[in-house]
Amino acid sequence: MESEKHGRESYKAESLRKPEKKTNTNKKSPQKKAGRDIAYQNKDITSKIFAEQLKGKSFQVYGVDTGRIRSVLPTNIPAVKVNELRLDNLLELEDGTVALVDYESEYKRESKVKYLNYLSGIVNRYEKEGRICPNLRMIVVYTGDIRRETVSESYDVGAVKLTVEPAFLSELDGDDILSRLKKKVGSGEKLDDREQMEFIILPLSYRKRGEKERKIQETVELAVKIRDREQQLFVLAGILTFTDKIIDEESAKAIRRVIQMTKVAMIFEREKEEAVKQAVEAEQKRGRQAVEAEQQRRKQAVEAEQQRRKQAVEAEQQRGRQAIEAEQQRGRQAIQEEKHKSALRMIADGSLPLEKIAEYLGLDVKEVAKLAGQ
Repeated sequence: MESEKHGRESYKAESLRKPEKKTNTNKKSPQKKAGRDIAYQNKDITSKIFAEQLKGKSFQVYGVDTGRIRSVLPTNIPAVKVNELRLDNLLELEDGTVALVDYESEYKRESKVKYLNYLSGIVNRYEKEGRICPNLRMIVVYTGDIRRETVSESYDVGAVKLTVEPAFLSELDGDDILSRLKKKVGSGEKLDDREQMEFIILPLSYRKRGEKERKIQETVELAVKIRDREQQLFVLAGILTFTDKIIDEESAKAIRRVIQMTKVAMIFEREKEEAVKQAVEAEQKRGRQAVEAEQQRRKQAVEAEQQRRKQAVEAEQQRGRQAIEAEQQRGRQAIQEEKHKSALRMIADGSLPLEKIAEYLGLDVKEVAKLAGQ
């Protein structure tokens, strides 16, 4: 947290410091042209980051009912001339329509010809791909410079008619939005989708260029304080994407540096989360193994005790059986001895022959004869 705070303060103190303006009489410097080419490349990279997280959000906050954005489509349109401004956003909406979105800081009637080129280029691309073109919508987001009463939504030249869906950022209360966002960010809470979309468009809701530039700096400084890394990345990329027509290159570079640092920090955080997750899983595995080992030990102890008791019961039963058998043997011997005594008395009496004595007492005749000494 300390290093993060230091990075944020450093960014505010140095990265967004307004560069000194330098006079240059060479209006068409090759270096400037090369710089613009690099800027467009950087814009593509930033727009890609922005587009990845634009899915699921809506332009409702700007006064245009788009529903949720299903996906962000490629904006390369072969039919558009190289020297024309490229389309800012091409969005597939949840109702299946496709919205072409452009941002304008001034109203020109001839801009609608540019929009027609965009639209025909999109239709042509679908035809070349052998697909049916969905219903198209042309949405133009006007910055705070433009008022509703100065704009015509239609362009009609007979065979060709175009209807534009305008969004007027001049109708947003920028100061109120900024105040709410400061409270939300200051509290450390996550922003909802509406607040994120307000955040990225906020500087363009102001009328004068100087105001816009100051609000770019102010909103970026506020965005750096967003705790959720993914929201921070989306907001910074969105601000840079939406304000690319008015932001100076030094400020744009500073924002891109913060975006890169945020991406690196997100990688570190994900690696840290993964390491923690692996450590937790390893500890959980060790815990499960320890529990399983203890359960196995207890199971074996229970089984051993059950075996010991079973053996003890069997031994006791064996002793019982042996005692019964011994007692039965003693009983049989006592009965036999009593029979022998009776036989001896009857032999001495002499009233019965040996066979009758044996029959009467249940003895063998030989056994009785032996007692009689015969």
